[in-house]
Amino acid sequence: MVHPSAVSDSEPLSEEDILRAQMYRFLARLLAAPPDSATLEAVSRLKGDDTDLGQALSTTALLAGKMSVADSEREYNALFIGLGRGELVPYGSYYLAGFLNEKPLAKLRQHMIQLEMTRADDVSEPEDHIASLCEMMAGMIDGLYGGEDNLHGQQAFFETHLASWAPQFFQDLEGAESSKLYAPIGSVGRVFMEIEATAFKMVAD
Repeated sequence: MVHPSAVSDSEPLSEEDILRAQMYRFLARLLAAPPDSATLEAVSRLKGDDTDLGQALSTTALLAGKMSVADSEREYNALFIGLGRGELVPYGSYYLAGFLNEKPLAKLRQHMIQLEMTRADDVSEPEDHIASLCEMMAGMIDGLYGGEDNLHGQQAFFETHLASWAPQFFQDLEGAESSKLYAPIGSVGRVFMEIEATAFKMVAD
């Protein structure tokens, strides 16, 4: 949903950062559009451990293996599109200000300019969609954008544009009436946001 205006040279990623970027892209893919058959198959092969995050991933994999493309599309549409609007509105401005295209979006756009990020030409949604923000975080971790002092840049971006509302969004996704496949995806997102917030707090300390 976004692409880099400039690509920076970066050190090889640690295993932890590779996994972080993968997790953000996992969430971005499933929140940007309904999963197709290839995505459902890939998700069904995920293996989780006994942590909260691992258990949520295992549940997501189990449900993905049982769900058809048509059913996943109906669920996605009920959650995020609907007739007029879906059960949830996955935009930062809506969660923080009650309406779309409000000050949180303007603040994000200014931050994107600083990081040399631009919205992809084929995307019409506001940039503060949860999927776009996850994709931006993945790009910062990868070093596609972020510049010098990238870790603190990631922290500033996360705390400004995700930490203030994404945990509540993912909690709402867990409990949404239309959520079946997306309930454990909500759990994945909520727990991952908690892990990221804790890790960034350690950086600050």
